[in-house]
Amino acid sequence: MNRRTLLRGALVSASCAAAATAQAQPGGFKFVFLSDTHIQPEDGAVEGVRRCFAQVAASDADFVVHGGDHVFDAMEVGRARADAQMALYRESERLLGKPVHHVLGNHDCFGLFEKSGVDPSEPGYGKRYFTDQFGPTYYGFSHKGVRFLVLDSIGFKGRNYEGRIDAEQLAWLRGEFAILSPSDPVVVLTHIPLVTALECYEPEDWAASPYDWTRVMNGREVMRLFQNRNVLGVLQGHGHVYETVEVAGVRYISSGAVAGADWRGSFLGTPEGYLEVTIANGRLDTQFRTYGFTPPRRRDVPI
Repeated sequence: MNRRTLLRGALVSASCAAAATAQAQPGGFKFVFLSDTHIQPEDGAVEGVRRCFAQVAASDADFVVHGGDHVFDAMEVGRARADAQMALYRESERLLGKPVHHVLGNHDCFGLFEKSGVDPSEPGYGKRYFTDQFGPTYYGFSHKGVRFLVLDSIGFKGRNYEGRIDAEQLAWLRGEFAILSPSDPVVVLTHIPLVTALECYEPEDWAASPYDWTRVMNGREVMRLFQNRNVLGVLQGHGHVYETVEVAGVRYISSGAVAGADWRGSFLGTPEGYLEVTIANGRLDTQFRTYGFTPPRRRDVPI
């Protein structure tokens, strides 16, 4: 064997090794994170959700994550209204034609507010309505070497709610991170944001609420678990705004809402839309996508 043959063999081996290494790297895929569909029979919501879902179905995303608030609303209404909205959502979801992972939203909790007239002993009360439809309120799944951790950010305070991750769930999170190595890529999914700047520019009347609805009140406890970990990003719903806040090297990305300002236009500068998420080369990147919805009764909410 001459020197040229040896050199050619070495180059082929190096090329194969590089290809194998690239193939073994986690990521290299797209998915969609959409949130706050707020489906209801009124204000063109069904048309809007289905227009959005058809656009997502035509994309090259591997799967979809729904970030919560599938319906609008199950908290304040009785059984008939809640079930009618959920039927609209489930029928619409078939249009996606992709696997869907679900996150619990506050509006998905049946009969929570007293004005609903629902007794807590009624079947499906509270979070049971979500679990009956979609499964556990918090869980993990993996895709192409990336670990996804889905949080339940809804804490009940009597017949109301706040943003909170309970003690049992925190223990589960610690267990998940104990299994993972520090270099394993992780994406965290939550409805109520762990970190948001929304309190700086939210509608002024929100400040009058006696409940902590805008963010997870014990978010710091969760954030501490991210230290010295490869958390690519935290994807969040609830606030209906598209924003990114970076803290200690972790990006907290709020997705906007499929419903915009509850089907009346844009909310604090963010129109109806969702996130197309790409994970490649050890990085998570997002692109906000709109889908061409025209509100029948436009009333944008300005900053």
